[in-house]
Amino acid sequence: MNASASPWRLSVAPMLDWTDSPCRVFHRLLTRHTRLYTEMVTTGALLHGDVPRHLDYDAVEHPVALQLGGSEPADLAACARLAEQWGYDEVNLNCGCPSERVQKGAFGACLMAEPQLVADGVKAMRDAVGIPVTVKHRIGIDREERYEFVRDFVGTVAEAGCEVFIVHARNAWLQGLSPKENREIPPLRYELVHQLKREFPHLTIVLNGGIKDDAEIEEQLRHVDGVMVGRQAYHEPWQMASWDQRFFGTAGPAESREQVEAAWVEWLDHRSQATRRHWPQAMRHALGLWNGEAGARRWRQIWSDHKMKALPAAEVAALADAARRGIAAHAAEHQAENRHPQVA
Repeated sequence: MNASASPWRLSVAPMLDWTDSPCRVFHRLLTRHTRLYTEMVTTGALLHGDVPRHLDYDAVEHPVALQLGGSEPADLAACARLAEQWGYDEVNLNCGCPSERVQKGAFGACLMAEPQLVADGVKAMRDAVGIPVTVKHRIGIDREERYEFVRDFVGTVAEAGCEVFIVHARNAWLQGLSPKENREIPPLRYELVHQLKREFPHLTIVLNGGIKDDAEIEEQLRHVDGVMVGRQAYHEPWQMASWDQRFFGTAGPAESREQVEAAWVEWLDHRSQATRRHWPQAMRHALGLWNGEAGARRWRQIWSDHKMKALPAAEVAALADAARRGIAAHAAEHQAENRHPQVA
C-alpha cells in the first residue's frame, strides 16, 4: 500500500442491519485496504449483553473499526477497552444517527448539541486505550445550518484528543423525518466539510454522504483526507474491486466476479459446516455482485428462492451460475444478430 495514504483514505460506512461480520468478509474479497466498520453497537449491549455475539469477527476483516453508541464516559471507556481487547483497529463514536430510538438512549446525532459531553467521552476512551478514537457526526442538527455550529463541535472534541472526524455532509433532523429520509432529504453540503479541513488542517477529515462513483471519490480526495461510502458500496459491491489499485496503489484481491463468487461460496459452505449457520442470512450481502450484467436478475432470484435454503451453498451457486450464463449467452446471440442481420 502507498505509505503516504491515510488509513482513512477510503472506508465503508457502518450500516445497521447490513455491515455485520459476514458482510465485511464478503467486502474483503473485493478490497484489502478499504477500512470497514461494524454496525453500531450500544454500550448497554456490550456491558449487559452477549459480548462475543457483538464483537466476534473474522481476522480477514482488518482493518476493522467498532462503532459505539453511547454517551456516558465511563461506559464508553469500558467498551473501548473491550474493542482493544478484541483486536479492533479503531473505536468510533456515533454522533450522527438521527433515529428517535437512538435519541431516547441519549446518543447519536443529538449529542452534537452537547459537544463537551462528547469531548468527555472521547477523553475517557483515549485515556483507556491505545487504538485510535474517532467520531462520526453530521454537519448540523435540525434547522441549525451555520458552519460555526459544526466548527465549534469539531474544535471542542478535538481539544479532548480526537484527531479523526468522519463527517456526514447533511444535517440530521431529529423531528419529522425517518432515518431513511434523513439520508435523502436534508441537502448535501460538501463545502462545509471542505471548510473544516481548511480550518483544521492538522485533523483527519473524512467526507461521507451521497458518493456514487470513483470519479466523485477522486474529486473529494482533492479537498479532504478520506471518503466513506455507504449504500453505494453495499448495493454495487463490484465497484470496490478497483479501489485498492486506484486509491491505494496496489493490486486488489478480486480478479473477476466469478473468482469472488467462488471464494464467497466456499466461505459460506465452510461457515455452515463449522457453525451450523445456514447461508441465506449471509448471502443477502452479495446479491448485488452481478448487477449490470446479463442474467444478474435470474441469478439473484435463484439465490433468493426460499426453496433453495436447504441445499448447500455450492449447489445453489451451480444452479444460479447456469441460469445466469444461459441468459448471458442468449443476450450475446441476440446482440450478434442485431449487428449482423441476415439478408433474405
